[in-house]
Amino acid sequence: MHFILSRTDNIGDVILTLPMAGLIKNKYHGSQVSFIGRSYTESIVRLSKHVDHFINWDEIEILPLAEQAERLKKLNADWIIHVYPNKQIAKAAKKAAIPFRVGTSHRTYHWFNCNKRISFSRKNSELHESQLNCKLLEPLFISVPLFKEINHFFGYHNSFTPSKETVGLIDNQKINIALHPKSKGSAREWGLENFQELIDILPKNRYKIFITGTAEEGEVMRTFLEKNQDLVTDTTGRFGLKEFIVFLSLVDCIVAASTGPLHIASVMNKCAIGIYPPIRPMHPGRWAPIGKNSYVMVKKGFCNLCRKRGVCTCMKEIRAIDVQKILDQASKSAK
Repeated sequence: MHFILSRTDNIGDVILTLPMAGLIKNKYHGSQVSFIGRSYTESIVRLSKHVDHFINWDEIEILPLAEQAERLKKLNADWIIHVYPNKQIAKAAKKAAIPFRVGTSHRTYHWFNCNKRISFSRKNSELHESQLNCKLLEPLFISVPLFKEINHFFGYHNSFTPSKETVGLIDNQKINIALHPKSKGSAREWGLENFQELIDILPKNRYKIFITGTAEEGEVMRTFLEKNQDLVTDTTGRFGLKEFIVFLSLVDCIVAASTGPLHIASVMNKCAIGIYPPIRPMHPGRWAPIGKNSYVMVKKGFCNLCRKRGVCTCMKEIRAIDVQKILDQASKSAK
């Protein structure tokens, strides 16, 4: 059988969808799994050995509906699972006459285009995002796994070859740590002042510190980076996604908010320290990294004061010294 998973949103969301491919392969031996995604997530999808084929929606989206359907029809798929609802893809899949089309019942257009509709609420659920995705596998008689089992089904493999320049950044005599202060607005942030404190207290004879981020984030952090130019290696804007994945595969640890880079490092089973707010639905119960060497830091107790603010006081109160303790503990097994 041939299954298609469709998820056309962000990097972290795509990562938390990929275990579905492993669950399908585990249940249906010899099956094929394709993945519909945006071009910028292709490198992420290729980290899972359970995905056989990547379908670039950016190339298909610009076509008329009839041609979109024809592209999908040529895949000879038996099932399509709309993990991230997309009206265009739902319509094209129906027109392509894919026999089984699965989607949430909470989208009106799925009532017209999907013949397997699953009713569940993400907003009020106690399940992790990766588990919620798996609820869409119900028509395949696949149960939602426990959170601690999710990473077993990711199927991580990295076939990307690092450049000499990237390999040359790594100091094999030290613990190489990536600090990722910004989030492009996708998550609450720990704050540059806390990252500054962490930089100040980390022993430079033990740690080589990298600052990662996009070129735009590098400009936002320009003063911060210039202040620390003798203490850190600035890699902002240096990598495309594929080379950034390779870079993360070479470092030992990452510290970040709930961002794509945190989830990438996590599925590589790197030490991934995520700093989270205690606010639903942004809390780690919903969005924690799934890797076996992942850690989450969140202030205990209920907090709702920061919900309508861009800054989370509870998150900023997490101390750099406590992050360092986890780094020191994790680094003992990293080297």
